[in-house]
Amino acid sequence: MIELTAEEVRVLGSLVEKERTVPDSYPLSLNSLLLACNQRTNRDPVVDYSEATVETALSGLRDHGLARRGVYAGSRVPKHRHVIEETLGIDPAGSAILSVLMLRGPQTVGELKLRTERMHGFASLDDVEQAIDRLAAGEEPYVVRLPRRPGQKELRIAHRLGGDVDAVRDPQPDGAADGYDEERNPAGSRSDRVVALELNVAALEARVGSLEGQLGALRAEFDALRAELE
Repeated sequence: MIELTAEEVRVLGSLVEKERTVPDSYPLSLNSLLLACNQRTNRDPVVDYSEATVETALSGLRDHGLARRGVYAGSRVPKHRHVIEETLGIDPAGSAILSVLMLRGPQTVGELKLRTERMHGFASLDDVEQAIDRLAAGEEPYVVRLPRRPGQKELRIAHRLGGDVDAVRDPQPDGAADGYDEERNPAGSRSDRVVALELNVAALEARVGSLEGQLGALRAEFDALRAELE
């Protein structure tokens, strides 16, 4: 079973997410990947990685056969891409689910359907459940269903790419700390509004990240041309 560090998990999840949400900027330069890892929305926990941290994580992912580096057409700077589906033998639905779990921590089936919306079009909750079942199959499953917590209506799903899951770290449902009980509220009434706002913010961040990545690539090419002229 592959066991990744927390930094490798964040980098891999970011690569999968950006491949689906900003394909024009993918594969990612180191700068674009750094921005993706350090986003402050749609990330749990929020981190502040350095370039060296991301480089080390990328090296580890390459050792595991989960990432590759190369210079691609239209760019003179090295760029990075994942090969999670090829290495783990999973489908696009499974990689979308794993990406959200790697970036956001344990999620309910409903949360996964909403938060994978821009990466994979699940038609129903049953489709999400089937994708989870495929990820959970085999002797070394990639996901696990966590026990229900007090006051929690739905099971939450966690990935196992970082090793054994510590259920104690499973975050509480939205509002649980201030007395919110999913059992007594209409399904998704509060959670769905929060997720919808998160998706809107994520779309804006993706557009900004794409522009920043393009600007960084152009700046690198300009510097290379200037060095040649000198």
